[in-house]
Amino acid sequence: MKQRIYLSLAHMGGREQEFIKEAFDTNWVVPLGPNVNAFEQELAAYVGQDRHVVALSAGTAAIHLGLVQLGVKAGDEVICQSFTFAASANPVTYLGATPVFVDSEKDTWNMAPEFLEKAILDRKEKTGKFPKAIIPVHLYGMPAKLDEIRTIAQKYGIPLLEDAAEALGSEYKGRKCGTFGEFGALSFNGNKIITTSGGGALICRTEEEAKQTMFYATQARENRPYYHHEHVGYNYRMSNICAGIGRGQMLVLQKHVERRRAIHQLYTELLEGIAGIEVKQAPHQDFNSNYWLTCITVDPTLAGVTADEIRIYLEQENIESRLLWKPMHLQPVFSENPFYGDGTAETIFNQGLCLPSGSMLEDKDIHMVVSKIKEKLKA
Repeated sequence: MKQRIYLSLAHMGGREQEFIKEAFDTNWVVPLGPNVNAFEQELAAYVGQDRHVVALSAGTAAIHLGLVQLGVKAGDEVICQSFTFAASANPVTYLGATPVFVDSEKDTWNMAPEFLEKAILDRKEKTGKFPKAIIPVHLYGMPAKLDEIRTIAQKYGIPLLEDAAEALGSEYKGRKCGTFGEFGALSFNGNKIITTSGGGALICRTEEEAKQTMFYATQARENRPYYHHEHVGYNYRMSNICAGIGRGQMLVLQKHVERRRAIHQLYTELLEGIAGIEVKQAPHQDFNSNYWLTCITVDPTLAGVTADEIRIYLEQENIESRLLWKPMHLQPVFSENPFYGDGTAETIFNQGLCLPSGSMLEDKDIHMVVSKIKEKLKA
């Protein structure tokens, strides 16, 4: 059987076990410790902008705690990007609030500023109040149109919580994604740029916000000699073991980003000129994606096949690919939620495919993927 080519596997750098061994040797195997502290400091230094970072159990937890600190409560509304993974919107519902979905624009596939403003004004007219927060997503590592989105958010006094789960290392105008909003969420799931086997982090503007995040993430225990709770808390802190993996991964983070970008460039070159196949590109140099996943769109009228037919053929050749995220407003669980758009995300979803992009992949693997796509097109 042919060796499988995976979409995006975890890629160890080689030194992760040193930090894990240190945790075991010193018996720091709990959700705090030297690895957690150091990992947070290293992340903060990497993203820059004098931000503070708190390591958590998941990117979903990061979004949840960001919303908690923005004061989102039952009955509120939060504007979410429709074209994304469910974890961008689910935490809104944890708090009894309602996600209001906004369509994408074609340049970046991210939140469309035009429909963002329409949503804000219409929700104010219908409910008598503005949405409590806005969660733009940097989809597949591509930065959103942050200048336009921030301008609109500031115009109506609505804070941003960036979902940068897929965008560690991505930059907008030379500044790391996740540092433009009041908060930014990162993910270290096994398929991301770096991993802690799971886990995530919340990027905070201030030290006080970071302290509050730690407070809520450790069951909101007050500083008393006994267990005393005045707020609802959560068990969201990252373990010292997982943070040890993260410390090892930080040593190879930039190499992983550079490799993903090189893979994207190779796909671009190999697929150039093929009728009906388009590799997703950044609009211009302000958008420096990490290209977490290289995505293509397939026009069946020109290619003669659909994106899903290519996916099925690649799977038969033991190559993993994946259809794009199904927009949230099309999901049964959110079918009754407000949506503002013109169908752009739905069109992209129907034509899009994620190609194998993991930093472990060699050039020969990319050539193999492209050769199989060409085989299917000629069939």
